Amino acid sequence: LPFPAMRIAVTPGEPAGVGPDLILALAAEDWDAELIVVADPELLTTRAALLKRSVELDMFKPASAPEAHRNGRLKVLPVALETSAYPGTLNPSNGRYVLETLHTAARGCVQKQFSAMVTGPVHKSVINDAGVPFSGHTEFLAELTGGDPVMLLTTDNLRVALATTHLPLADVSEAITPTRLQRVIRVLDHDLRKRFNLPSPRISVCGLNPHAGEGGHLGREEIEIISPTLEHLRGEGIDLRGPLPADTLFTPQNLEHTDAVLAMYHDQGLPVLKYVGFGAAVNVTLGLPIIRTSVDHGTALELAGTGKANAGSLRAAIKLAIRLAEASVRADPIENPNSSVA
Repeated sequence: LPFPAMRIAVTPGEPAGVGPDLILALAAEDWDAELIVVADPELLTTRAALLKRSVELDMFKPASAPEAHRNGRLKVLPVALETSAYPGTLNPSNGRYVLETLHTAARGCVQKQFSAMVTGPVHKSVINDAGVPFSGHTEFLAELTGGDPVMLLTTDNLRVALATTHLPLADVSEAITPTRLQRVIRVLDHDLRKRFNLPSPRISVCGLNPHAGEGGHLGREEIEIISPTLEHLRGEGIDLRGPLPADTLFTPQNLEHTDAVLAMYHDQGLPVLKYVGFGAAVNVTLGLPIIRTSVDHGTALELAGTGKANAGSLRAAIKLAIRLAEASVRADPIENPNSSVA
């Protein structure tokens, strides 16, 4: 039987960036889901006029039944800007606005108003300049929802998860602990099974050091921390390979037998994935009680308002959010993912 339309909340991110442009581009397409944009309506109408795009805005009514999006119309859950936003010009005054859009969308997901949320790119420094400590979507949403987050980026043929995310390189070794690795790998294995419908996920794990430590000559983290932790988790039935040298793990021969790669730090795994799929890759936050996907790129301030921004990654993020939401319903058909909350 076909699913009822999933209700997907979308946040444009930084109002001076390309997020509003991308949403307006995708509003001109038909979708097998209801898209609810959490944003300032004036921001959308002003940007649409600048881009010479025709769009009609409808205010979101939570009590209404979800209906598939049709091109030319866009449902909006209003959140007011603090001050007018201009393409390419950052203003810390709107930092709290960005966080309020995220809070509103996440709250709606927790309360089952929305099936999932999709986030456009934010500018971390301008939020911090607004006086609000902010290290990224992942950490912010974990604090809101009480989740245990793991960052995963995915393309059609490659998935890369991160043991550590936004840390200075000098702090990574100290952060690679048995406790952290066990937590991340258990979440990764669980969500690959539950959300991606992989009954026996095969996970390949990078070493931290060049050549995976080369028997201890280039570092002992593999011997003292990573290998014993992987062996312990194999005893729980998790299919793990490694630790493997990162420079040879990302070869076709190795990836042929891998459902996901676990990199030890941000720039160990993501450059490879973005080379393979930039512009069509999706950032997924695992370990949350809600479904959240995001684009694989930044705010691209220089492209905002020009009509030259590529909507490929946001398109892929929405498509994946719909697929994950449908998988969630399939796994728990009793729960109505779009029920309204008083």
